Order: sequence, then structure tokens, then C-alpha cells
Amino acid sequence: MRLKADLTLLFVAFIWGTGFITQGIAAQHHLAFLFNAASFLLAALILFPSLLKQRAIPASQWLWMALAGLALFIASALQQVGLYYTQVSNAGFLTSLYTIFTPFLLWLFFREKPRRLALMAVIGACLGSYLLSTAGGYQARLGDSLELLGAVFWGLHVIILGKYGARFNSLSFACGHFIVSGILSLLPGLFLENGSPLLVAPVLWALLYRALVSIGLGYTLQVWSQRHTPPTDAALILSLEAVFAALAGWMILKQTLITVQVFGCILIFVSVLVAQLRLKQA
Repeated sequence: MRLKADLTLLFVAFIWGTGFITQGIAAQHHLAFLFNAASFLLAALILFPSLLKQRAIPASQWLWMALAGLALFIASALQQVGLYYTQVSNAGFLTSLYTIFTPFLLWLFFREKPRRLALMAVIGACLGSYLLSTAGGYQARLGDSLELLGAVFWGLHVIILGKYGARFNSLSFACGHFIVSGILSLLPGLFLENGSPLLVAPVLWALLYRALVSIGLGYTLQVWSQRHTPPTDAALILSLEAVFAALAGWMILKQTLITVQVFGCILIFVSVLVAQLRLKQA
């Protein structure tokens, strides 16, 4: 079951990596909150029957769905708004830092001291993401602080799903926290943004892919997988998102990878393998 969960998270990383292109399209049309709101609410609509089938939803599930939805809202909002002011390469690298924040957040809130080998894997994954996303030529931009803060909330989201979301029905929990995130995204979007670009063909297709695949399928699989995979190791596997994003850019957008970026991909893969080796030795 653990192997199945890890492979599922690998598939999720693939979905999110390829889906990063959709967020770039939305940012080009100056959409953040409304794009996120439409994506999360459409995904929730598809999963809503699963919420209705669960006759009695305990108060604790409502609480953790709300907190998970809040973390998801803040993380996705900071990421999308940050794309207005920084390059996708910078955003990709800074977002991937949730990999290194996750074990330290576990240490801070749950007193779970990270093991030395796990920290080595996390540092390796972050270095690999840096080389892949920036080719070693990082330049600070205005939106970078937003992306960095967002990475903290991505780490919190991973922890909440691993610690608490795993206790409940995967589909209903995913649906519930999508609704929370969608509503929280809609409120500022109605006052701050113009929704007409949502009907432009490229944005509409991007919205459908993100809602149905990146969010509807990806986050639902993440909720299920983290029943069997600890948060730190889940974050490491999901860090492969940066690799798949680069490959998608190469295949779809015809963007080439230089040698240092290929080395970054290899470093991320090795770091994930190191984390799995730790598990086998534990």
C-alpha cells in the first residue's frame, strides 16, 4: 500500500508539473483570485455527490476541512498573485521550498525532529529545484517574497492532509476543502478582478484542465495518498513537480534545458530515492 501511495504521489507531481502552464496563462490575463475560485469550485462540484453520500460528517472533519481549505487558499493566492511580478522560473523554485519547510514545520508544531538523512534529501531536492528552475542565475523580483511565503502555506497544507485529512473519507474531505478555498478566493476576486478574461478560449481551457485534472484529480489523490505516506516524504516526492514542469515546457512549449538544469533534475530524483532508502532502513 505504501508503494502504491508513493507512486500515486509521483503521478500527482506529474499532473501539477504539467498544470503549471495553466497558471502562467491565467497570470498573463491578470487573473488570480477568480481563476482560483472557478477552479476550486468546479472541482468541488464534481466531487459534491461524495459529500452528500456521507450521511454524518463529524465536527472534527468540518474543522480540518476548513483549516486545509484556508491553507490551500492562502498558498494558491500567493502563488498566483506572485506570478504577476516574477518569472515562472523564480516562482517554481521558491514554491518548491515547501519541501524544506515541511520537516521544520513538523518540528515546530509536532516536535517531530527530522532525521539527518531526511534533511540531506530535502536540501538536495531544494538545490536541484534551484538549478532546474533558475539555471543557477537567480534574480530577485518583487513577487518572490509572495512565492516564498506561499511555500510555507504549501508545507502546512501537506501537513494538514497527512496528519488530519487521512482520518476521514478522501473524496468528501477533498470536496469540502475545495469549497472553502473556492469561496475564500471568490470574495476578493469579485472586488479586485475583472472576470471577463475567464471566457477567453486559452484561459477557459486552462481553467478546465486545472479544475478537472490539477485540482479535482490531483488534490483528491493527494488526500488519499497521504493516508500512507508521512508529510516530509510526501513533500519530497511532490518536489518532482518541478521536473515535470520543465519537461512539459520542453515538450509543449519547446523550451530547451541546458546542462545545469538537467543536473538539477537528476539531483531531485536522487534526493527522492535517498528519502525512500531511509524509509526502508527505518
